[in-house]
Amino acid sequence: MISAKELKNPHVVRRDLLASLVVFLVALPMCVGVAVASGVPAELGLVTGIVGGLVVGFLPGSRLQVSGPTAGLTVLVYEAITEFGLSTLGPIVLAAGLLQVVLGLARFGRWFRAISVSVVQGMLGGIGLIIVLGQVYAMADTEQPGSGLATLAGLPGLAVEIVTNHEALTAFGLGAGTVAVLMLWPKLPATVRLVPAPLVAVVLATAVASLAGLRPAVADVNGLLQAIDPPGGADFARLADVAVIGTVLAIALVASAESLFSAAAVDRMQDGPRTHYDKELVAQGVGNTVCGALGALPMAAVIVRSATNVQAGATTALSRIAHGLWLLLLAALLPAAVGIIPLAALAGILVHAGCKLVPAKEFGPLWREHRGEAVLLAVTAIAIVVTNLFEGVLLGLLLAVVKSAWETSHVHLTTRRLTGGRVVVTLTGNATFLRLPRILEQLEMLPQDQPIELDLTGLRHLDHACRVALENWARRHNNAEIEPVTIRR
Repeated sequence: MISAKELKNPHVVRRDLLASLVVFLVALPMCVGVAVASGVPAELGLVTGIVGGLVVGFLPGSRLQVSGPTAGLTVLVYEAITEFGLSTLGPIVLAAGLLQVVLGLARFGRWFRAISVSVVQGMLGGIGLIIVLGQVYAMADTEQPGSGLATLAGLPGLAVEIVTNHEALTAFGLGAGTVAVLMLWPKLPATVRLVPAPLVAVVLATAVASLAGLRPAVADVNGLLQAIDPPGGADFARLADVAVIGTVLAIALVASAESLFSAAAVDRMQDGPRTHYDKELVAQGVGNTVCGALGALPMAAVIVRSATNVQAGATTALSRIAHGLWLLLLAALLPAAVGIIPLAALAGILVHAGCKLVPAKEFGPLWREHRGEAVLLAVTAIAIVVTNLFEGVLLGLLLAVVKSAWETSHVHLTTRRLTGGRVVVTLTGNATFLRLPRILEQLEMLPQDQPIELDLTGLRHLDHACRVALENWARRHNNAEIEPVTIRR
């Protein structure tokens, strides 16, 4: 929210408007690129960016986060459109937005911070790998195979196509040049880096294509109003499909997690007011509800744009609101400017963004210090590539719960022999079904011809499975002529 006092300060207004122009120049190619990669008209990416600025920008939560279409949702959207059709995208996004609003009002925002960081990194890494693998084909103006495994298997054929086909080689050269500019730009002097790298990369690729007389594939732009297609009643009926519901849950989960983790990162970058996570979740939900009503792409807060906003000097929400206004003016007044950008250049931007999602630098230290967390990260990422985003994340969350349960269910068994031949077995710690094989293995090694007392008073936790197993063991362990095992609770 913007206070009247802040709007009356010309220094704040001037600084935030300048920051909004920088954010706009970063957001423009990303909005178009994500839309094209998702299989929807380029204008729908701009619509989502506009809503992220002019709707979410006014809502409380985080003052400096910038929302819009994100590479992290590209895979989900592409799969949803392929399976259910473009007309179903609106209801899916709208339902996901309403779910986010409900979760925010129910104060679930803070609980997203409890999701294992390794699962989130694995999720982003898997998404990044899929984006990179898929957009490499787009860089060569070649159709991408369907699944992640098919995409991997098709890479040798893609390499042959690039080498032997002049048009594919030309397009790939533009895309590779775009990636090179994005990689080299941070190494240049600070005065040069005032111009956003994505804008420079796109302008250079477009200029090279034009001056060299190349004819690469470009985005098909027809105007903002023509692209907006609000869903009808028949489209909403698809929400009864179990597969569609799964996609709604996946989009809500990924968009919420990405937004709230981005909020945490933005809070660490600035000294202003902290993010209110529940309100931010509601704001993201409202934005996705509006996007769904317009038939546009889903949104999330994006760390690249948000970090750019902070680094450009923004201190209020005016910057993110104004960036949405600039996107609206461009889409309304100069739509043809978007239609001259080579798709290979946009694919190059997404390849670079996908590579940044893969936590390659963090994996080595994580493996050395917390090997279990590194395995969790890798399994989640690989599962997403091999199956799909929803199933991969579910597997990661399940493994995180199992890992946590295993690490917390430490149980210690001690044996004391008393005078008279009685054996006292004491269990301490947390006895869960995960430790049952080890517990029973040790108990079954005890003698069967001596009185035994099982002392459970030192246990902090004893689950039902363990209790039943221990009672069964006590009944059948001792020989018939020896008194049964006694249990002290």
